[in-house]
Amino acid sequence: MPTANDQLRNARERTESPSHPGERLSRQELAELVNAHIWQQHRKTVEIDANYVGKLERGVIRWPDPLYREALRAILGSSNDAALGFSNRRRAVVKLADVDRKQFLRTAALGVSSLALAPVAALLEGAEPTPVPARIGQTEIEQIHTAARVFAGWDHTYGGGLAREAVIAQLRFSAGLLEADCPARLRGALHSAVGYLGHTCAFMAFDAYAHDDARRAFRFALACAEQAQDWHLRAKILSSMARQAIWVGQPDEGLTLTEHALVRADRLTATERAMLHTAHARALAKMGRMRETLIAVGTADDQFARSTPANDPSWMAYYDAAQHAGDTGHALFDLAVHGRSPAEATARLSAAVAGHTAAFARSRAISQIKLSSLTMATGDPREAAAIGTAALDAAGTIRSRRAADDLRELARIGTRHQTVPEVGALRHRITSLLLAS
Repeated sequence: MPTANDQLRNARERTESPSHPGERLSRQELAELVNAHIWQQHRKTVEIDANYVGKLERGVIRWPDPLYREALRAILGSSNDAALGFSNRRRAVVKLADVDRKQFLRTAALGVSSLALAPVAALLEGAEPTPVPARIGQTEIEQIHTAARVFAGWDHTYGGGLAREAVIAQLRFSAGLLEADCPARLRGALHSAVGYLGHTCAFMAFDAYAHDDARRAFRFALACAEQAQDWHLRAKILSSMARQAIWVGQPDEGLTLTEHALVRADRLTATERAMLHTAHARALAKMGRMRETLIAVGTADDQFARSTPANDPSWMAYYDAAQHAGDTGHALFDLAVHGRSPAEATARLSAAVAGHTAAFARSRAISQIKLSSLTMATGDPREAAAIGTAALDAAGTIRSRRAADDLRELARIGTRHQTVPEVGALRHRITSLLLAS
């Protein structure tokens, strides 16, 4: 009797289903992913099914075709065949003398190999922490601002997944500066700078779905803004807190946060008011309040028409015409998929895709994915597939859990058109990308 390949089965069961988040990858889904991977990488058509995967897991087949092994390694995140329980019995006999010789060579090279295999963390133990300056001046405040701008730029371009640990470390150090000696005239500016960095850290955590970390950092940043009596930073932080609440399915909380930010709207710039009314619209749309959503979008448009970028704080530079079109388009998307004409949402999302520069690659990709989903739900599925394919081309370097969830939504909507070849190819490619990332 063959010996079951528990390593392969365990690897499959550890992998999340792309179609049913939170559930295990099924044998049939794994087979489809293998077929898609081999086609995408080698333009070779294969048609393995759940029955074949079952034979692999039961140990009936111990050494599958090289292309199958390659695909399984990529999909299941394995670095080698042995980790998936695959072995070539024809090469299993190894002379003891060869083993002894190899062991000798490893022992002789102990100095080099032990260094190469040493955990990176151990090499960094005892690293000297950066001392907090005894006195804080304008130079240190500017350095905090610069760090926040750099990390925010990284976040806009690549998403919050890769640099989050670095910004957390920078925030810890910068928060320590609040305890240092600082002239009274600069104390507010110091709190604002640290609050700005805290917001950047929080939003990156939100994008990476570290939601509890994001909430803590947002609260810290908000406390800094209120200590500094910085109404502009306060508005920005509350807007982002609202966006997180809406994203995690709490639009009522998002509505409260935006209204809290608009309490003294007279102290804000027109661009900031547009940003907040847009968040207001997105919360209302999620709650199905169509008429109020349209009023909020109209109010946001009126405020944005009065925008004077020269009056805005530096962190509002992102909120240009493309951002406004994308954010209002997202609100109208929720109305369109529930029966309202999709024309306005389509126009706004298209404007966002066309207007976002390379520096805002994540925003462009998210709007493009949303446009594809809207077209898939209400229009031509082949056109939707073309838009989605372009979005995937752009999303390859982005590490954003929000973008990944939008891709899952697109794949689900595409299910109704899965017999259309272009849609089927797009869904396979989405599945492969999500598993690879």
